[in-house]
Amino acid sequence: MDVVIPCPAVRTSPATGGELHLAGPWRIATTDHRLTTVARTVRALLEPHLGDRLLPPSADDGTPDHGGPGTGPAVLVLALDAESPAPDRAPVGVSPRGTAEPVDESHRLTVTRRGITCRAATPEGVFRAATTAIQLLAASTDRTPCQELSDAPRHAWRGLMVDPARGYLTPGELRRVIDLAALYKLNVLHLHLTDNEGWRLQLPSVPELTSDRADGSPGSLGEYYTVEDYRALQDYAADRFVTVVPEIDLPGHCAALRAALPDLPAAPAPEGLAGRFPFVPPLDLADPATKAVVTSVLTEVCRLTDGPFVHIGGDEAVGMTADSFVLAVRELRACVRAAGKRPLAWQESSRAGIGAEDIVQYWVDVPMMDLPDTEEELAGRPDLLAAGHTLDLIRALRQFFAPADEDLARVLDGGGRVLLSPQSHLYLDRPYPPDVIPAEQAESVSRLGFATYRPRGVRPTAAWDPTSHGVPDARIAGIEATLFGESIEGLDDLTVLLLPRLTSVAEAAWSGRAPEWEAHRARVARHARLWQDRGLSYLASTEIPWP
Repeated sequence: MDVVIPCPAVRTSPATGGELHLAGPWRIATTDHRLTTVARTVRALLEPHLGDRLLPPSADDGTPDHGGPGTGPAVLVLALDAESPAPDRAPVGVSPRGTAEPVDESHRLTVTRRGITCRAATPEGVFRAATTAIQLLAASTDRTPCQELSDAPRHAWRGLMVDPARGYLTPGELRRVIDLAALYKLNVLHLHLTDNEGWRLQLPSVPELTSDRADGSPGSLGEYYTVEDYRALQDYAADRFVTVVPEIDLPGHCAALRAALPDLPAAPAPEGLAGRFPFVPPLDLADPATKAVVTSVLTEVCRLTDGPFVHIGGDEAVGMTADSFVLAVRELRACVRAAGKRPLAWQESSRAGIGAEDIVQYWVDVPMMDLPDTEEELAGRPDLLAAGHTLDLIRALRQFFAPADEDLARVLDGGGRVLLSPQSHLYLDRPYPPDVIPAEQAESVSRLGFATYRPRGVRPTAAWDPTSHGVPDARIAGIEATLFGESIEGLDDLTVLLLPRLTSVAEAAWSGRAPEWEAHRARVARHARLWQDRGLSYLASTEIPWP
């Protein structure tokens, strides 16, 4: 059975046929010292699936072959091979590792009756092949056909954003998320580290941001990543060829920062806004004290970050004038660049001007928000009513988000790059509809997801086509799923919202197209075993033919 996600581009079978029995025992072999770390990482990823069927490292003697079938353990061989298949087209987008050209991740995987061989021209390509091998071992039954699989990515940036600012995840839980991302060939973990609800990164230059506050005001509340946590997390991710991108969300979404530093003035507000709707006043980057704090924060975040990118936020800055917002975005960009990193920001930042070096994360337009127009339509949206939405509030939301309809054109006209994260399909904090939730999960799953999003199941996410937004290939930075943490109370909540939907995002990001639904759902069904081995909760959606 075909179990690999993303589905390999080329699959061939030998004329002699045959099968590989997967029971093992298994050993890992490589003769190249450049793959020592890759071999160690692959072993760690395999352990939950093979257990004592994975022989100890002492058995990994570096010999890539050994007799015939049945004469010894099966072997997973990792090999650098300059003649491995080069991609038939260059990947689209920006390398998350900051290289001028994306790293070659093309690879070939050969299954014989004696084992599996992973070949590529680069260690990263070998690792991608090895994740395919891990899926074969974890999601297949007791055997798999002899075959050769060749593959290469369509998109260079394949990301997942999680939100510990609202739904804190321990460093150990984040490592499990990194493992999951790597197994599906994602290569970016975007950490939304700050928001109104919390500040999750220790910065010794501004210790107030993670000091405990007895009044219960927004902030760290004792849960944050120390400098040592953050550095160790980046090292762990790098071993899996995943780049960590931190986000410090400014100038809005700043209640936690304001609670720690309460004397910073509010940004100038638009006339007539005060008193109509509640909002946290954004920061005023024209204020010298505010600018000094923000400069200190971003400079230290850049210093602590190994990767080349730092995300500055820039979304939903409710309560500041257009001029004040433009100034803030320009100051934030300049600060990150002065510290030697490349800034990313949400699409609203395009209103501060766009150049060829700018990358914006596209997430919303008004049609995508799916808002009702009349009281009758609102009455048919229990999700919005339960969240306290009135028609007056919905009209205000339409007005506030109206400029978003032009953001994509602004980016393209200005020569910038687009990181595709459309709310309609790639926001995985969207609730599941009741009709796809099995009865035994109804109570635990029904509370998950952002209440104002119309619920959607697995199939709508799988239907997303990366080309549907009309962004030319040369202007796509990459693809990134997001999962904001308003309803998250732990790792189980997070993975139930991610799985099975993350699999189709990984498919689209790697292959550049939506998967064929019937074949995809059959492959997804086999991955329940992989998730169970790893202790990951998931939605047993009725859309999937689980074994």
